[in-house]
Amino acid sequence: MTSKDRVTRHLLTPRPYPAKLSLVIPIYDEELAFPRLRAEIERFKGELHCATEIVLVNDGSSDGTLDDLVEWAAADSSVKVLHLSRNFGHQIAARAGLDYATGDAVVLMDADLQDPLEVIHPMIDRYCEGYDVVYGERESRAGESVFKRFTAWAFYRIMRALVYDRLTVDAGDFRLISQACLTGLREMREVHRFLRGMVAWAGYPQIGIKYRRQPRSAGSTKYPVRKMLSFAWTAATSFSTVPLRVSTILGILTGVFALEEAVRALIEHSLGATVPGWTSLMIVTAAIGSAMLTSLGVVGEYVAKLYEQSKGRPMYFVARTFNVGADKDTAPEQKAAASAARTRLQ
Repeated sequence: MTSKDRVTRHLLTPRPYPAKLSLVIPIYDEELAFPRLRAEIERFKGELHCATEIVLVNDGSSDGTLDDLVEWAAADSSVKVLHLSRNFGHQIAARAGLDYATGDAVVLMDADLQDPLEVIHPMIDRYCEGYDVVYGERESRAGESVFKRFTAWAFYRIMRALVYDRLTVDAGDFRLISQACLTGLREMREVHRFLRGMVAWAGYPQIGIKYRRQPRSAGSTKYPVRKMLSFAWTAATSFSTVPLRVSTILGILTGVFALEEAVRALIEHSLGATVPGWTSLMIVTAAIGSAMLTSLGVVGEYVAKLYEQSKGRPMYFVARTFNVGADKDTAPEQKAAASAARTRLQ
């Protein structure tokens, strides 16, 4: 039995329907998609059998998104708006929303409505069965190019094979999390975050719900190829030491190649067939130099992450809040940083 097959056995304890459900939605430049998002959520709230809070995190939008969020918050007291001081990125914005969520169960989703709200109903059913994490598994991805679907397919399988073998394939950040699991996630204070990997690492009873991802409601994707590659690299280097091992393997392979060239040169010399070895010398020199620079680059990535983590800075700053109580005016992340700073001074 491999480590992938060994799944921790949990005793599920049925729980009642959540008294309050929190929807956490990071938002960045979604002015075009916002009208449908608001209409769909207001419709969906009527289908739930519990109180609902909507935590909208404006991740430094440059369009009119913030105005729309504030207008909605003014019309509905259950809508909480966090306006971050700048764009911190999707994973940090999601963390900010999770920090402020107060529901018994918390659903993290995107603003583009590619993840249907109706999937939340079976998620709540699994929550009531005793599961602490219920994630959405994408059976299909409508409205996306062949290249996008292929890269997404390859990303999860490469990450599972090389980085973390318990990572769920075809599952993004769309998931329901219980407060018990969320309490643990809040203690994980990495600056460079791979949330779906962190949730898998946290453990607790987890189960997937298969669904078909819908086309984007409006606007354009906020994850072009450049950001996708950057996210994949951040996930690999922040969640695993495999890249360091790969650089070691690269160095060994280069050494073997250099040894083969040395043996070949000695054989040619013993046979009296020695010729000027400029080409071989250049090949070996280039291979060794490439391996060294690659290894130094990978090590540098880890050192840079250690450096940024060691600063102890808050992950985000909240510039303004709307419909958030006075006790929440200071972000939990900033409170934790201040507490840690006081501890170091004592």
